[in-house]
Amino acid sequence: MSSEPARRQAFRIPAAGADVVLVGYFSAEQKDFASLMASAAAELAAHGARVAAQIVQRRGVSDGGARKMALPYSSRTLLTYGKVREVALACEQTDADAVIFTASLTDRQRRTLTGMLGRPAESLSDVLARGTRAGGREAPRRPPGRTSPR
Repeated sequence: MSSEPARRQAFRIPAAGADVVLVGYFSAEQKDFASLMASAAAELAAHGARVAAQIVQRRGVSDGGARKMALPYSSRTLLTYGKVREVALACEQTDADAVIFTASLTDRQRRTLTGMLGRPAESLSDVLARGTRAGGREAPRRPPGRTSPR
C-alpha cells in the first residue's frame, strides 16, 4: 500500500453533457445572489452541463448569523447539515452527475462533500477552468460509497 495520498480525479463536464446540481453560498450582504446563480447556470450550460436543480445557502440572514457572515457554517461542508441533506435529496431526485458550488471549496470540503453526496463536489471556477473532456469521453459519474448523508 502506498503512503502517498490518493490523487483526486477531477470532475470534468463530459462533451455530451452532465446533469449537475448548482449550489450557491452567499452572505446576506450579497443582494444580487439570484442573478449570480443565473449567471453560473448559464456558464455551466455554455460548457455543456444541464443544471438539474439549484440550491442556495445564505449566511447572516438571521440575527445570530450576521456576526459570522464571513465564516462558513461548517469547515467540513461549508453548508449547514440540513442544507447538505437538501442537496443530497436533489441529487437523488435528479440523478445528478456532480454538485457544483459557486464558492471555492477547500480540498477537505471537496472530499467530505463528495463522500456525503455520493458524486463529485467541485467549485464552479475549477470546473470551468478544466472545461470539457477531449474526445467526448464521459467523466466519472460517482465515487463508490455512501449516496446520502447520515
